[in-house]
Amino acid sequence: MFLLLHFIILIDVKDFALTKGSTITSLCPKGYFPCGNLTKCLPRAFHCDGVDDCGNQADEDSCALNQYPQPCDCKGTELECVNMGLKSVPVISSNATLLSLKENKIHSLPDKVFIKYTALKQIFLQHNCITHISRRAFFGLHNLQILYLSHNCITTLRPGVFKDLHQLTWLILDDNPITRISQRLFTGLKSLFFLSMVNNYLEALPKQMCAQMPQLNWMFLPRNQIDFVPEKTFSSLKNLGELDLSSNMIMELPAHLFKDLKLLQKLNLSSNPLLYLHKNQFESLKQLQSLDLERIEIPNINTRMFQPMTNLSHIYFKNFRYCSYAPHVRICMPLTDGISSFEDLLANNILRIFVWVIAFITCFGNLFVIGMRSFIKAENTTHATSIKILCCADCLMGVYLFFIGFFDIKYRGQYQKYALLWMESLQCRLMGFLAMLSTEVSVLLLTYLTLEKFLVIVFPFSNIRPGKWQTSVILICIWIMGFLIAVIPFWNEDYFGNFYGKNGVCFPLYYDQTEDIGSKGYSLGIFLGVNLLAFLIIVFSYIIMFCSIKKTALQTSEVRNHVGREVAVANRFFFIVFSDAICWIPVFVIKILSLFRVEIPGTITSWIVIFFLPVNSALNPILYTLTTSFFKDKLKQLLHKHRRKSVFKTKKESLSTSIVWTDDSSALKLGVLNKITLGDGIVKPFS
Repeated sequence: MFLLLHFIILIDVKDFALTKGSTITSLCPKGYFPCGNLTKCLPRAFHCDGVDDCGNQADEDSCALNQYPQPCDCKGTELECVNMGLKSVPVISSNATLLSLKENKIHSLPDKVFIKYTALKQIFLQHNCITHISRRAFFGLHNLQILYLSHNCITTLRPGVFKDLHQLTWLILDDNPITRISQRLFTGLKSLFFLSMVNNYLEALPKQMCAQMPQLNWMFLPRNQIDFVPEKTFSSLKNLGELDLSSNMIMELPAHLFKDLKLLQKLNLSSNPLLYLHKNQFESLKQLQSLDLERIEIPNINTRMFQPMTNLSHIYFKNFRYCSYAPHVRICMPLTDGISSFEDLLANNILRIFVWVIAFITCFGNLFVIGMRSFIKAENTTHATSIKILCCADCLMGVYLFFIGFFDIKYRGQYQKYALLWMESLQCRLMGFLAMLSTEVSVLLLTYLTLEKFLVIVFPFSNIRPGKWQTSVILICIWIMGFLIAVIPFWNEDYFGNFYGKNGVCFPLYYDQTEDIGSKGYSLGIFLGVNLLAFLIIVFSYIIMFCSIKKTALQTSEVRNHVGREVAVANRFFFIVFSDAICWIPVFVIKILSLFRVEIPGTITSWIVIFFLPVNSALNPILYTLTTSFFKDKLKQLLHKHRRKSVFKTKKESLSTSIVWTDDSSALKLGVLNKITLGDGIVKPFS
């Protein structure tokens, strides 16, 4: 009876059949339904019964699942079993199109575990404990489009495991301890569009690994341990639009690695220990729009490296100064190195004001002291000469700052166009030379003056203090040493590189790791060798001098009479040492941190160069001349001379036995000998 009925149905269907691709919904007898575009009708009892009766899943399409674990969430043919404690893939209806098994306890995917679910288009298995995937686990999933396997414990993937996934477009393998992949792993993925293997343990990429993925458009491989990429790895990816190889261990890229990536628009190579980039590394990337080279040193950087990328609109460097090598790129990051910006040599408005203020204070203060020291004759002429020489050296720092301010105005609003030319120019190098000369001569002179005071105060009756000729020789030698220190980097550019042209202010305070070995060693030798030693000598000398004065004061019966003087000396010593400290300690800290490859924000560098470093140059006239009792008294005398000549003469006679020139330290020596040091190295008894 059943066979007869079936035969009658087929006859009816045949009589009313239409051409291929047409619908026969209205031609099936009552109580029957068509199998899609097939000339076949089935009883409605077969519809959505979980069995593929039509042979093309037409009888199971758009059906709610009738078999799945409770209490999973089912919406039509989409099933979500999230955080249900499942230890294996559950049994569900065969018409499921989406299966989400996230955050369960699945440990393995055995052979043909999904064989019954050929309608699946999306599978989500992230955040499980999967350690093993059988070679045929995904067998039969010809309709699968999206597969998530991220955040599992997969260590290996067997070749051909994805060979049946011809329709797969998204494959996510992030956060798995996968150490190796073979060339045949991606066999069958001819439709793959998006591949992500972020934060795996990959150590190498196989040759031509992408040969089976001609449609791949996005490829993400950051945060692995890849140390080398073979030259032909990406040769078949004609349609690749984005490639991310950031945060790996790549030390070298083959020169023609990106030769075939004609349509690549975004490339990320950041955070790799690349030793260098080939000059033609990006020559073929005509369509590239974004290039990320953050945290990468490029010692051989040049403008030709980026010129072929005419469509490049965004580029990201580790160092702002690299931006000057890609002037045609619209947006370059970082926008500033803390000193300069795209628009201005001095990026900060406060720095622009300070550079002029400090330059004026430094130049005016030192020139004023030179003039007054020349006009007012001191008893200790050799010491006065040393102070004037110190002022000359400090005045050079003011001249340097004036030039920085001038060129900042000159390049205002268009600095990026001239940044490279400026840093490589003779003017920039001469300014750097001027700043280094001023700094080193000042340091050496302060050290000499400190030692001179040390001998006067600690050993007041010794005969080892230099005379006039010895002082002249010492001062000449100090200038020669300062000149040599500043000029040596010009002698061999191949060894020192552009020593003064590493930033917009032309001062070699801190470099990144791209600096030449010679310049790095030389700058460390100067700042952590010569200058640190000089600073320590100054600090310890003043400590010993103060202790000597205090000890002598306690031994005398006239302590109370001299407490005020002792406090004044202590204050004077404190400000001298403090000014040296705020000037040099930040410099020493930066240089020490650079030894440990710690990145120093450019903002800190700019403040040190513009504000802290010139502190000594600006304060030395005050500390060593303007605050001395001799100078203040002489200045008062000159001011009163034109008003009260008679009174001035009387004061001059009354003060002749008590007023002496107080030197830089205002040193006070009290004791049983009833003597005191008050002048420029002169020891006199109390009257």
